[in-house]
Amino acid sequence: MMSFTTQSLVFVPLFVVLIHAVVLAAVDENSPDEAMFPAMFVFGDSLVDNGNNNRLNSLARSNYFPYGIDFDGGQPTGRFSNGKTIVDFIGELLGLPDIPAFMETIDGGVDVLRGVNYASAAGGILEETGRHLGERFSMRRQVENFDKTLMEISRGIGSVTEYLAKSLVVVSLGNNDYINNYLKPSLFLTSSIYDPPSFADLLLSNFTSNLLELYEKGFRKFVLAGVGPLGCIPDQLAARAVPPGQCVEAVNEMAELFNNRLKSLVDRLNSDHKTGRDAIFVYGNTYGAAVDILTNPISYGFEVTDRGCCGVGRNRGEITCLPLAVPCAFRDRHVFWDAFHPTQAFNLIIALRAFNGSKSDCYPINLFQMSRL
Repeated sequence: MMSFTTQSLVFVPLFVVLIHAVVLAAVDENSPDEAMFPAMFVFGDSLVDNGNNNRLNSLARSNYFPYGIDFDGGQPTGRFSNGKTIVDFIGELLGLPDIPAFMETIDGGVDVLRGVNYASAAGGILEETGRHLGERFSMRRQVENFDKTLMEISRGIGSVTEYLAKSLVVVSLGNNDYINNYLKPSLFLTSSIYDPPSFADLLLSNFTSNLLELYEKGFRKFVLAGVGPLGCIPDQLAARAVPPGQCVEAVNEMAELFNNRLKSLVDRLNSDHKTGRDAIFVYGNTYGAAVDILTNPISYGFEVTDRGCCGVGRNRGEITCLPLAVPCAFRDRHVFWDAFHPTQAFNLIIALRAFNGSKSDCYPINLFQMSRL
């Protein structure tokens, strides 16, 4: 189910490899013949985009080398990493095959019954987010795109009620609403209209509306990933000339405002007389996991936490990874692949914590526990 390159085995810390082996053993023991969910549907941004933007007129694309240098076959796929994304690893842990990008399915002939990925680089919760980068799918557009998939699924299996109720929905959005909207005052007015708490409220209001639309379509199992510590990514470190060993605390505080509201939304939906009766919503604490890794990098096998493996300028984050650029040699020792995105070594750890972690990682239950419901 899981494939590692020789390099990955050398540089991913032993305890991570052992945990992964234990988790896969648990998967095999409890579901020997089938996946833990019938399908996985992903709504998100470039952290989980697996190629949708390849077919869009967008500057936010990664379908060129050295992106994908450590992916199967060493080929760029449109993933914004040197290898696999968090949802790639989650899918493997759940026993699912690779799911196609939505844009790969629009011409037909692609199996959509095991799930589809609608994520779009530069896309956000708000419609205007990322507009300076060209075409992208906002959260609303991604939900609309699912309707096209749903028609195809209905033609294939007829009644979809049980299928949708048992399928997994992963939502990872909000990052671009900060780095490609609120934190770009020369391009967007949001920071002059809203203070950080009000902006977080705006995001959660729009997020909730789209999320409940997915619930109304029939989904009942949701994982909602929080925004990461954006003040620690190379792009922000470079733009704000942060001293070594520090992050941009004001930006991280904005991310926490959003995350606190998202976790409260999970509590509210799980206790609601309607949604709480037949659905489960889980908060994925990517922020906390990332801060843990950045604070204790050696424990996870990392040596470089403040610059990209591929990029130009200060922190290798002023200009992101360019075509045919030469990346760092020991990529699994880096937390960050480029100015904005983590390496697959980081993504594997986050996926493992989402799958089998404690309540501090996945609240109120993890993915393995959700699969038993």
